[in-house]
Amino acid sequence: MSIQLSEQEVLRRQKLEELNKLGINAYPAEEFKVNASAEDIKENYERDKINYKNISLAGRVMSIRDMGKAAFAVIQDATSRIQIYVRKDDIAPNEDKSLYDVVWKKLIDIGDIIGVQGFVFTTKTGEISIHVTNFKLLSKALKPLPIVKTDEDGNSYDEVSDPEFRFRQRYVDLIINPHVRDTFRKRTRIFNSIREILNDNGLLEVETPILQSIPGGATARPFITHHNALNMPLYLRIANELYLKRLIVGGFDGVYEFAKDFRNEGMDRTHNPEFTMLEFYVAYKDYNWMMNFTERMLEKVVTDLYSTTEVTVGDKTIDFKAPFKRVTIYQAIKEHTGIDISNMDEAQLRDVCKQLNIHAEASMGKGKLIDEIFSAKCEGLYIQPTFITDYPVEMSPLTKKHRNNADLVERFELMINGKEIANAYSELNDPLDQRERFEEQVKLQERGDDEAMFIDHDFLRALEYGMPPTAGIGIGMDRLTMLLTNNVSIQEVLFFPQMKPEALNSAKEA
Repeated sequence: MSIQLSEQEVLRRQKLEELNKLGINAYPAEEFKVNASAEDIKENYERDKINYKNISLAGRVMSIRDMGKAAFAVIQDATSRIQIYVRKDDIAPNEDKSLYDVVWKKLIDIGDIIGVQGFVFTTKTGEISIHVTNFKLLSKALKPLPIVKTDEDGNSYDEVSDPEFRFRQRYVDLIINPHVRDTFRKRTRIFNSIREILNDNGLLEVETPILQSIPGGATARPFITHHNALNMPLYLRIANELYLKRLIVGGFDGVYEFAKDFRNEGMDRTHNPEFTMLEFYVAYKDYNWMMNFTERMLEKVVTDLYSTTEVTVGDKTIDFKAPFKRVTIYQAIKEHTGIDISNMDEAQLRDVCKQLNIHAEASMGKGKLIDEIFSAKCEGLYIQPTFITDYPVEMSPLTKKHRNNADLVERFELMINGKEIANAYSELNDPLDQRERFEEQVKLQERGDDEAMFIDHDFLRALEYGMPPTAGIGIGMDRLTMLLTNNVSIQEVLFFPQMKPEALNSAKEA
C-alpha cells in the first residue's frame, strides 16, 4: 500500500533524504535549551537591551525572504512571531559554506521547526529582530502550511477560514491563526478564575464517575456502552449532579467539578455531544444565595479577563456588573406572548402552543410544553444577564418545591445573549418527594420521552441518610467561553469538536 502525495510532499521527502546524506538528523533527540520567547523580546528589548546579547529561541519558520548572501525569515514560537536575520558568513564562517548555501537556502522550508542562537538588534526599518549566529533544524515538516500573507501593518490576507479544514486539522489552524490560540488561552484563564473563586470560598474540587450504571442528574438522551467483564450496559454521564450531592450527604459542605458530560443529541452552533459542565453544591444555602454568588463570581471572572465588567459580543455590549435582573418564568412568558399560563393544564398548554405555532410532541408533558413556549418566545430576548426564576414543578424533578407555592420550584436559569448559561436549584433533599418525582419521570418514559430520568435507587438511599439544605448549579463552560471570547460557534472554543468521519481523498490508500 502507498499514500498518494502532492508535489510539495514529494519534494520535502527528497529534502529529508538530502539532509540524511549530509549527516543532519532532521528529528534530533537532544534538548535545545531556550532562554527567551518572541513576546518577551519584543516587549522588553528596548528598555533592557543588555539581557538580549546571547539569546536562544526555537520556533516554526513562517516565511523566508532570500537576499543572496543573507536572508530574513519569521519564526513563530508559542508566544508570538519574530523576525530573524541569517547571514552566510555568520552561520558558516569558515570556507565550507554548505550550512548556508545547501541547508539553509535549499533544504529549509516554511513550516520547519528550528532553533536559533544570536543577539537581538533593531533593523533600519525599526523592527526588532534576531541576528542569528547559529541555527539547528529541530523538526522537518513534510506537509506544506497554507500560506497566510501579512502586510507591514500586521493585516493578514488569504487566512484559512474554512471551518471543515480548521476544526478537523486544528493543529494547522493553531499554527496559522494566532487569534485561535488566544481564544484557548482565555478559556484557560476563565477556568482558572472560577477555580480560584471556588477554592477561596472553601469548596473542594472532586472527580466523579464518567461511566455510570444509570444516566442521572439531567433529562437527556445518553450514550450507551457495554462492560465486557461485568456483561452489563453502562452510560456515559449526562451530568454529575447526583454523585456530587452524595458527597454533600457524606459531610462535605461544598464540592465542585469541571466535568466532561456526554449527550446523544444533535450538533449545532451551541451543542456538541461532548461538552464541559461546571457543577458545584454548597450545603446550608438556597437558590437566592446561589443567584447572589453567581453574579458576583461572573463579575469577577470578566474583570479578571478584561479589567472591566463589559464584554463585546457581536454588535452588543453585555455588562456583567452585579446585580443581575430577576424575572419569573411565568412573568417572562406573559410579557412576551401576552398569555398568562400560570394556571393552565396540559391540554390548555397544547392549545397555546398551537396558537403560537410551536410544535409540541405527543410525548411532552406539562413541563416540556412550558419549556418549549419559553424557548421559542422568550429565551432569545434576554441579552443582558437575567435570572429566570420559579419554574413549574413538572419541569424540575430534582428541585425543592417553592417555599410559598407548592406548584413551583426554587430554580433559576441564567440567560445571557439569548442563551441559557447556567441552571441552579435549591436542591430537593426530601427522599419521599424525590421518589415521587422520579416515578413521574418513569411515566414520561412510558409515553415515549427518551430524555426522561431513570430512578436512581442508590441516590434515594443516600437521601434517606439525610442531606442538608443545599444550593447547586450547573454552568455550561463552553457556552460561557463562547460568550466571553465573542465566538458564535461552540466549535470555536473546543480544541477538537465532534465531526463526521473524514473522506481522505487526498491521502487515499492505493
